Amino acid sequence: MTSVTRFWPLLCGTHRYDKSLSTRGMGEGVIIEAPILAYLIETRNGRILYDVGCDYSKVHDPQLRAQWYENPAFAFGPPEVTEEQRLPSRLAQLGLDVRDVDCVVCGHLHFDHAGGLNDMAHADVHVHQRGLAAILEPADEAYFQDDFIHGVRWCVHCNDYALGSGIQAIETPGHTAGHMSMLIELPKGRPVLLCGDAADLQENLDAEIAPGLCWRDNEALALSSIRKLKQIASDSGAELWPNHDMAFFRHHDTFPSGIE
Repeated sequence: MTSVTRFWPLLCGTHRYDKSLSTRGMGEGVIIEAPILAYLIETRNGRILYDVGCDYSKVHDPQLRAQWYENPAFAFGPPEVTEEQRLPSRLAQLGLDVRDVDCVVCGHLHFDHAGGLNDMAHADVHVHQRGLAAILEPADEAYFQDDFIHGVRWCVHCNDYALGSGIQAIETPGHTAGHMSMLIELPKGRPVLLCGDAADLQENLDAEIAPGLCWRDNEALALSSIRKLKQIASDSGAELWPNHDMAFFRHHDTFPSGIE
């Protein structure tokens, strides 16, 4: 029996960028608007966040914005995050404080998934060892070293791992080293399989297209993870949730009621 009692996708910002960053070798010149998401999982034993969005200060402080988003080495451009979309604000809209979150799972540590760790100094942060090692290289320009200087309480894993009954983190490397997706068994209906950035768009899943950004250009590894996710979904009956697909998000946005 699953320990999950309720589940919320949380819109923590938006990002406009060239589609080829999501679909490798395709979509160049097409600008898409992507949601930046965190996911709150309430269980009988506490609350878990999968991903935490961007660091709000880097988006809105002019000096930090210039340093991190408006320099020639950064090809993605700045995201948009309103005060209402900040992770602490999203939690407050549910009657919660950041300290009501017991632990965080970072699918990977790019700026739009781990920047919000600055608000989570109290919580254990679960990450794959290869994902943690990637920030030391750094493996690509989407890792912001400044996101990790505030005494993060890392819990490091080497393989798939469970965070209670009905919550399984699954290795899906390719977009990054040590990338983790998450299978969530809900109290009612089908399980949800959060792809993370193993699949930004529904198109990545349907046509088996690798993400535009692949760790060490290993497209084959990224495609293997997409096929792994599809097989797990087939075996478990889970619904696959791509991570940066605005149309998919809008269809599944249940905030603030959540999903049981």
